[in-house]
Amino acid sequence: MGSKITIIGAGSVGSTIAHILSLKPYVSELVMIDILKDKADGEIMDMAQGTGFRDPISMIAGDYEDAAGSDIVIVTSGVARKPGQTRIELAKTNVAIMKNIAPQVAKHAPNALCIIVANPVDVLTYAFLKYSGMKENQVIGSGTLLDTVRLTYKLSQELGIAQRSIKGYVFGEHGDTSFIPWSMVTVEGIKLDEYTKGARRLGIDANDFDPDEVITYVRKSGGEIIKRKGATFYGVANSVVDVCEALMGAQDLVTVVSSMMHGEYGVDDVCTSCLTVIGPNGVKGKIEATLTDEEVAKFKASAEALKAVIKEMDIE
Repeated sequence: MGSKITIIGAGSVGSTIAHILSLKPYVSELVMIDILKDKADGEIMDMAQGTGFRDPISMIAGDYEDAAGSDIVIVTSGVARKPGQTRIELAKTNVAIMKNIAPQVAKHAPNALCIIVANPVDVLTYAFLKYSGMKENQVIGSGTLLDTVRLTYKLSQELGIAQRSIKGYVFGEHGDTSFIPWSMVTVEGIKLDEYTKGARRLGIDANDFDPDEVITYVRKSGGEIIKRKGATFYGVANSVVDVCEALMGAQDLVTVVSSMMHGEYGVDDVCTSCLTVIGPNGVKGKIEATLTDEEVAKFKASAEALKAVIKEMDIE
């Protein structure tokens, strides 16, 4: 028996997540919910007709009642940021949307593990927790997982080495105050500067790079993609599916996602990203890996920026 997953939001992100999951053998039921019911129905019809090459799967466009019994609920609903719109304005609009969604999820799928994807994701993860009343271990924001993948992609291009060999993370807000803890970046366990020296001795073309340019690339990639094609969805969809697989796995996994902080690095009462243990029971807690004093200061500054936005939202 596979898992039942409900996706709220039939836009580009929600539909791409649904399409990837519809091809996974461990998913036996998919429900898509959207205020535009015809859109959700059309997406499901299109995807369902492409599932004839796998074991049978139930796929429906439904309402919140159809989310009952879901193992995972993924929330992608929200409006995209418009030209000239401030982050506060975007947050107010999407927090209002979340205020309607969260109680419905809690009512109809009270035992589900919930992944929040809509932006600003850290603020909306916090809002979902408050408005749903669900347990903290049940609620996970996609956070800086996509940023982390963008980081390792960029470094793979600079170092000329496979992305999977690089371990590095982006911490903090999924946004302009995110940062890279360079003290934690390794290539198969080797510190970055040691790897670069060793690679050059072997004649491997490991480029010099500016760390400031790398974090700018990470922060601005989404905007650059939107400028070129109008939206981003492949990268975030794959990141969310990775979280789903961790939640359905047999063992816990350490990754970077957004969840409630309880004093780690001197930060509390905000949802943000650092190394987090997740698994079949949701969030187990944060791993407080050693950071430099400068990195801790950046983490605190990022958290304070998020708290300032949350304060403006009057979330109770």
